[in-house]
Amino acid sequence: MSRVANKPVTVPSGVNITVKANQVEIKGPKGTLSVALTEQVKVEQKGAELTLHYDHENNAANVFAGTVRANIASMIEGVSKGFERKLTLVGVGYRAKAQGNTLNLSVGFSHPIDHVLPKGVTAETPSQTEIILKGADKSILGQVAADIRSYRPPEPYKGKGIRYVDEVIKIKETKKK
Repeated sequence: MSRVANKPVTVPSGVNITVKANQVEIKGPKGTLSVALTEQVKVEQKGAELTLHYDHENNAANVFAGTVRANIASMIEGVSKGFERKLTLVGVGYRAKAQGNTLNLSVGFSHPIDHVLPKGVTAETPSQTEIILKGADKSILGQVAADIRSYRPPEPYKGKGIRYVDEVIKIKETKKK
């Protein structure tokens, strides 16, 4: 039995939820998101709470219910508060600059990299070595951050590269003669 799915999801003020047969649409000040449901999980709205109904004996329904509840909770948080992911550039000459929906990166290659951001994700560069990504959809935001990091992941000897702010890189010791 899924313990996560048994807890109701509270809906903050300013967020509108539309429950259809197999889809939940969430609208808020930061945008609109929707999640598709399976036949095994039903969502019911009672006032400012969402509850999930599913067959407790069915193992697949338990798994789906917990996942759907977690996705709906993160979408509600995304459309009301939003999510943010921070990256730093470590290395001599490494720079980033946000220009509209494009992020211009200079990370040690012979050419600059222009990363086009998808709809719903914005980038800010408070300094040349900091990138702040913001968006309502947690999964798309995480994927964009991973794509940007993949251009120059941190290397283990000097730690140069693009890394998350909270990421810890173990520095290897170099060979001794």
